Amino acid sequence: MKRKNKNLKYLTMSAVFAAMICVVTAFVHIPTHQGYIHVGDGIIFIASSVLPAPYSMCAAAIGAGMSDYLSGFAVWVLPTMIIKSMMSAVFTTSCSKIVCKRNLLALIPASAICVVGYYLFGVIISVLSGSVLSAALLAALADVPANLIQVTASAGLFAALGTAMDKSGFRRIYE
Repeated sequence: MKRKNKNLKYLTMSAVFAAMICVVTAFVHIPTHQGYIHVGDGIIFIASSVLPAPYSMCAAAIGAGMSDYLSGFAVWVLPTMIIKSMMSAVFTTSCSKIVCKRNLLALIPASAICVVGYYLFGVIISVLSGSVLSAALLAALADVPANLIQVTASAGLFAALGTAMDKSGFRRIYE
């Protein structure tokens, strides 16, 4: 019975985080060359530091994928779901706090996955749309600075919100 309740709690929290990720990403963003800048990744980082990997990966994929769909970027739904779930996988829940050394270090590979992932998918989408490879490689570079800004702002949100959650005793209440 205890295991069933824990799985239900994780499933419920995953749905809440997916909704938060979707709302923050879809409705609080700045348009860019191929997409938009948002701080929804900060919520993904929080979810990934609170929920076990399969649950946080699903919350990240569903929340971010739905935000792309709702924002009119349906072509990016599948790439976003892949990239965001991979970003989520590098965090841990084994620390006693949300913002711990391990999760702060996880921001580095998560940011790299985001920037490189969107660059590669940008190239693929451009080539599939009929662009020449050399032009696609250059065109996809246009959103790299925006993606760097996005992950930096999201890392800041993660640090601020995670610290506040740690100070409020969220882990103790949640566990």
